[in-house]
Amino acid sequence: MECFNSTKLSSPCTSSILNLQGSSSLVCNKFSKNSVHPWLLSSPPPKPFFQLDDRLQCRQKSAHRTYRGPILAEAGKQGWDLGRFLKTLYFFNGPPSPSKFFEFLIEKLSSPSPSEPKKSMESSGIVLVVGATGGVGRRVVDVLQKKGLPVRVLARNEEKARKMLGPDIDLIIGDITKESTLLPEYFKGVRKVINAASVIVGPKEGDTPEREKYSQGIKFFEPEIKGDSPEMVEFVGMRNLINAVKGSVGLRNGKLLFGCEDNGFRDLAWGALDDVVMGGVSESTFIIDTTGGEKGGPAGLFKGVVSTTNNGGFTSIRTKNFSVPEDLSSYDGLELRLKGDGRRYKLIVRTSRDWDTVGYTASFDTTEGQWQSIRLPFSSFVPVFRARTVSDAPPFDLRSIVSLQLMFSKFEYDGKLNPTFVEGPFQLPVSSIRTFIKDPVTPRFVHVSSAGVTRPDRPGLDLSKQPPAVRLNKELDFILTFKLKGEDLIRESGIPYAIVRPCALTEEPAGADLIFDQGDNITGKISREEIARICIAALESPYALDKTFEVKSVIPFSEPFTVDLENPPQEKDYDIYFKDLKDGITGKELLEQSPVPV
Repeated sequence: MECFNSTKLSSPCTSSILNLQGSSSLVCNKFSKNSVHPWLLSSPPPKPFFQLDDRLQCRQKSAHRTYRGPILAEAGKQGWDLGRFLKTLYFFNGPPSPSKFFEFLIEKLSSPSPSEPKKSMESSGIVLVVGATGGVGRRVVDVLQKKGLPVRVLARNEEKARKMLGPDIDLIIGDITKESTLLPEYFKGVRKVINAASVIVGPKEGDTPEREKYSQGIKFFEPEIKGDSPEMVEFVGMRNLINAVKGSVGLRNGKLLFGCEDNGFRDLAWGALDDVVMGGVSESTFIIDTTGGEKGGPAGLFKGVVSTTNNGGFTSIRTKNFSVPEDLSSYDGLELRLKGDGRRYKLIVRTSRDWDTVGYTASFDTTEGQWQSIRLPFSSFVPVFRARTVSDAPPFDLRSIVSLQLMFSKFEYDGKLNPTFVEGPFQLPVSSIRTFIKDPVTPRFVHVSSAGVTRPDRPGLDLSKQPPAVRLNKELDFILTFKLKGEDLIRESGIPYAIVRPCALTEEPAGADLIFDQGDNITGKISREEIARICIAALESPYALDKTFEVKSVIPFSEPFTVDLENPPQEKDYDIYFKDLKDGITGKELLEQSPVPV
């Protein structure tokens, strides 16, 4: 991918439509048509986004509209342009040598088939369990394995993890407090995460190797922090983990590939790829119209003149191959925000760096004069080579997207024609291209936090009636404070999430009746096994999406809970509880209000 540096438009730079030969870019009027692009002369390397100043905002109100680099062709009156043909080859393939040029021609005239396909895509959909050797984490792994779901665990100690979880467990060794240990290849194929990692709290007087005292609960011993601090585990560790998995689990609102986001504009290196490559005379370009977007902001403009002269009939714009392939495997499709003209277009996605190879293609119809969102599921893309479907093409490898292409063509596939095709001028404003996750969206990141995280700072709260962790928050290096900061990182990450706040954890079996609540007010106890089941259920429930909630059993501390192993209770339908959860309730809203009785 090729993106451009930050820029400030000086006062002479008033053009609202900006064009650079072969790619969409910002060019000021003070440069002549033959000027070298000023950014190519600057020393700093390109950055993924350029920021928009007061004169070029994503919601700019108005600007003087001037077209640069007009298309001079007129349908049916152009002649084939050797210079434009060579320019096209140069843009996409670099400086051509005579020998390579003739090799290219001979190859294309003699070879009817695309380049060698890649091998089939590997399976994905792995659930990553972090903190897998802890009390909740190892139960999560056990339940996932019993359900037959693919599991990968992140652990610091290989010997301990394999001894506890089995020698064949899919294991990666890393430490969330050390960013350098979380290598990108560790998380390939991971689609969902359950994070049960937590700072270690233990008795000051020590514990057994099996941590029997700890398992009884913090109220039964004098606690202290063992190992890394709460800040390192709950906050820094959370930040490192989110950054490590964000690319593989995906974002709720999708990943922007082109267009406006957060007051910045992400551009791609687009170039015209028209029927001149096969002797035709159609011509197109792609420019940035800084006020051509839906709300007065910038948009890309794919425009041109299409002609069937010399057996032609298509125009297109295509990006240069991305310097680093895009992994879009955590998403379900691509969404284009555009202003239609009533015509049918194609979006072509390539997974090979070769010039002439299979393109995975989806056609879409537009409505004239309307801004609309076009969602194209990846499952709808068809492997096509030179307007013919390829029945034996490899699976669409979403882990290795190397280029995009927009096309307006007379031809559909396998001899069929585009029913909306008309010769002459056309234009298609495109404000953004981004990925999407199809509905219903479910959590991709489930985090086990703790009840009480908002209480240490809650005004007017009687701490003497609170659990030990709330009373001892300061003595335990602000353990709950940093747990809350870690939660905030998840909520701000853009990853679809659920945050589970258990009350005091016990070694009792699952099966007791439960109470779900929000606002961080309840106290009680809850089985670690029950929490493990709740986490796994949350991964599949749209009702749990972006919710934060506390949970406890109805059994009081003074009463032990047991089950009849001969007749265990049925597993719960946790959606019954998830359905009643509300958005935006975390307990933080009480920090600035009157205290609520607990």
